[in-house]
Amino acid sequence: MFSSRKRSRNSSHEIDPDEIFLDSSNLPDFNVEQFEGRIEKAIPRRNVYIIGAFFAIISILFAGKIFMVQIFHGKMYANISQNNALQHTLMFAERGVIYDRFGTPLAWNEVNPTSTDYALRMYTDDSGLSNLLGYVSYPAKDTSGFYYNDKFTGNDGIEKFYNSSLTGENGLKITETDAVGKVLSESTIRPPVKGDNIMLSIDERLQHAMYQSVANTAQTSGFVGGAGVLMNVHTGEVLAAVSYPEYNSNVMTQHIDNEKIKTYLSDKSNPFLDRVTTGLYTPGSIVKPIFALAALNEGVIDANKKILSTGSISVPNPYKPGSFAVFKDWRANGWTDVREAIAVSSDVYFYEIGGGYQGQKGLGVTNLDKYASMFGLGSSTEGTFFSGKKGTVPTVDWKALTFPNDPTWRLGDTYNTSIGQYGFQVTPIQMVRAVSAIANNGHLITPTIISQTSASSSLTSTLNIVTDIASSTPNIVDLPHISSDLYEIVREGMRMAVTTGTLQAVSVPGVEIAAKSGTAELGTQKLYINSWIVGFWPYKSPDYAFAVLLEHGPAHYALGAPAAMRSFVDWLNTNAPEYVK
Repeated sequence: MFSSRKRSRNSSHEIDPDEIFLDSSNLPDFNVEQFEGRIEKAIPRRNVYIIGAFFAIISILFAGKIFMVQIFHGKMYANISQNNALQHTLMFAERGVIYDRFGTPLAWNEVNPTSTDYALRMYTDDSGLSNLLGYVSYPAKDTSGFYYNDKFTGNDGIEKFYNSSLTGENGLKITETDAVGKVLSESTIRPPVKGDNIMLSIDERLQHAMYQSVANTAQTSGFVGGAGVLMNVHTGEVLAAVSYPEYNSNVMTQHIDNEKIKTYLSDKSNPFLDRVTTGLYTPGSIVKPIFALAALNEGVIDANKKILSTGSISVPNPYKPGSFAVFKDWRANGWTDVREAIAVSSDVYFYEIGGGYQGQKGLGVTNLDKYASMFGLGSSTEGTFFSGKKGTVPTVDWKALTFPNDPTWRLGDTYNTSIGQYGFQVTPIQMVRAVSAIANNGHLITPTIISQTSASSSLTSTLNIVTDIASSTPNIVDLPHISSDLYEIVREGMRMAVTTGTLQAVSVPGVEIAAKSGTAELGTQKLYINSWIVGFWPYKSPDYAFAVLLEHGPAHYALGAPAAMRSFVDWLNTNAPEYVK
């Protein structure tokens, strides 16, 4: 049976390899790691179906995505594709032009030879305007060529204070390019809006002349720096406001001459300091007209009261019995009334009316502070272009805070305060404001840098001057409780200073100037001084007030500021007689 079954099988198919018996002593050399000697096995149909289904699903997903992109979202992607060839470009607004009161451009725009994106900001080459005008920083790109700062930035002066008005509003344009970057078309989406033009109260001619007068006197006489201000006593318009030394606005804006910029930054005389508004200086005797008004108004003296000046006064030293503290005058002036005391700048007179002496009543520190503050000293006009530093009027509280180891206020402190020394600090703009109030019978006016007068009205429309700034009304505070007769007494004393007193250097033919000088001693050895002159003209009907300072010069050159002012008035007589006639 076995034999017949075997035969039947052999008759139906060939012998399979696994049916062959191998000789165990003659085995072939198989590499089993390479599947040699193993029997091949067919892939199951189930696996083939699974793989086929997987690829079918992938194909369906791709087909669906293609359908969504080309059919369902086709229009959207077509727009995106087209916009890839469209570029949005900034159109930089032109910055507003800055003019002087007669339409002379002081800061303007020129074509940029290195870039068509924005114009260059340019400034007049006339000296004396940089601290006033300031400078700007240009828009800036990142390394990818995109603007991360897309506006001009005002960094100082007018450019900074009126930056929002001068800046304007950037526009936007769209540019279509082909695949190789060729421009096919351009269209403006939003046109740029030019910045506002501004007309200053400054007369460029006066600005330059005053700067030269201050600079020349400082350079020839050894002063570190200086400042000068000229203001209309009725409108508060500042016609000139100079600070010496100064930087160059073009150099700072273009930022090309790095060596020059390094020189500015390392200059110990600090050309970036606007001495008109932020320079604080000991005033010395220029505060005496204010304290003369105070003494007259408080009844401490009358116009005819005379005080004997023998060259000094001595008061007992409470800490050293039998010894005296001596307060010197710059000279013995004899019997002196208030007009003469102003004219010859008698220290003894103001010691006595300030702090009292023997039978003479004094104002006292409280009243000194009251009247100094009333005339704007020790404070700033916040929110205005000329706000600047506040300064200091010495008081009992100030001393306690400043000198905690010696807080007691002494009579000598009152004496020194009454002649503008001790801790007194003021700015030139504060002093011109105070003197203007003396000139106009007690109207304390806030200085303005924007033109207010009819001198600019005919040019306003021609130059497209912004009217909401130019038409603003100046702020005027009427000082209380001082009669015009008392102001006149003080003005007479200031006029006498020019005709017969300490300021004959500014006695200019044809110009009736009334003035007061000040020499503030610096340091314990008093080797250096600040030299001041303040005043107004014409004496009988004042129109203009001025303040000139020369900073930190040798003590032996006491005519620093008066000499600078004389030079300026001489220039006015010849070149701008309309201001002095």
